[in-house]
Amino acid sequence: MREHHQVILRPVVSEKSYGLQADNVYTFVVAPDATKPEIRAAVENLFDVNVLKVNTLNRKGKTRRRRAGRAMIIGQRPSTKRAFVTLAEGDSIDLFEN
Repeated sequence: MREHHQVILRPVVSEKSYGLQADNVYTFVVAPDATKPEIRAAVENLFDVNVLKVNTLNRKGKTRRRRAGRAMIIGQRPSTKRAFVTLAEGDSIDLFEN
């Protein structure tokens, strides 16, 4: 079994994720091979909350092109896996603790 901090890599900071926090849904970037039970256990143990539901999605990395002189260099951003975690009523996570 993996350590919990190896499953949850970082929170997602975006307008959409802030909007979901009003509905008690928090978004995290997780390890690509993490399962829903592992994500649930990691969030419950790291933040001391009750998780109702976990939804995941895999995001393919964008292809990026840039010019280096006459040559065109093609690269790709890394693919990521995100988890949308719904918490029980009354629970919350302070993502920016002091």
